[in-house]
Amino acid sequence: MDENNSRREVIIAGLLLILVIAIGVIGYIQIDDFSFVDALYMTVITVSTVGFGEVHELTQGGKLFTSGLILASLVILGYFISILTQKLVHTQVSFFYSRNNKKNRLRKMENHVIVVGYGRNGKQVVNELLTLGLKLIVVDQSHELVINNMGRPVRFIEGDATNDDILIKAGIKTAQSLISTLPNDADNLYVVLTARSLKHDLKIISRASSESSEKKLRMAGVDNVVMPERVGGAHMATLVAQPDIVEFLEHLTIHSDTPTQLSEIMCNELPPDLINKQISEIGVRRKSGANIIGFKTATGDLIINPSPDTKLIPNSKLFVLGTKQQIKQMKDILSEPKVSIS
Repeated sequence: MDENNSRREVIIAGLLLILVIAIGVIGYIQIDDFSFVDALYMTVITVSTVGFGEVHELTQGGKLFTSGLILASLVILGYFISILTQKLVHTQVSFFYSRNNKKNRLRKMENHVIVVGYGRNGKQVVNELLTLGLKLIVVDQSHELVINNMGRPVRFIEGDATNDDILIKAGIKTAQSLISTLPNDADNLYVVLTARSLKHDLKIISRASSESSEKKLRMAGVDNVVMPERVGGAHMATLVAQPDIVEFLEHLTIHSDTPTQLSEIMCNELPPDLINKQISEIGVRRKSGANIIGFKTATGDLIINPSPDTKLIPNSKLFVLGTKQQIKQMKDILSEPKVSIS
């Protein structure tokens, strides 16, 4: 049932019931000269068909009016009760259907990111990832926080992320990565150990507040450790020493709402005929205007501003700089089955 139609029918049924009561009160006052209280009482016991005795003896007209009022009230009261019951049943069914749908969506979710903790860092992480259109699940122990964010496009789960069952509920088996942003380093360490034990190839990123914690987190299996104090301090120092560089780098973002973007392309996703070809052979810059500014080898070595003779080997990655349109055009060129050699 449509929500607006359902609400409208309940309102109409309620108004009809009020109208019958009003007609009953006015009828008893006019026909048998009842007082307002007696007329209201007589109308209520008549409409509700409880069968109490009459307040005063009715005239012939009063008896005929009462008979008509009973028939009308049976129809309208029955209609009101059926609509109200239908509304309540629909609400309950919708509630359970919605919960089942959420559970099903959670079961089917794949390649999503699990964010543990929704404090200042966690909130920033979620906002950044949402701009990229990634699927997210947030795990936090605050019941109030989970309730307050129920309407958001992000799925919130209440619980302790060091508990295997909570991470399994968050779909860790099919997740692509986990980000732990808890303020306490020990908590982050436990989350990392739990996550790594459940999925050995999961990409894990964790927050840390000290160098000793960073070492322990890396030993526990973290792929990347971020220290907000270190990043913030370096940023502030650069603002003093070389402010224009900071401004320049802020324009090289991954956000979809900025004119210039950085993007990465896995060489494994390219057509087979491009593998082991040199960058110069593809002619991406000439055809799309985008620039290949970085290259990551299969062994994890980063090459800034790779030379034209760099080969696109398996398990390597390209870092591309350009406008949104240029990057799209470049991806279209690289995804073509055959590319003309420059």
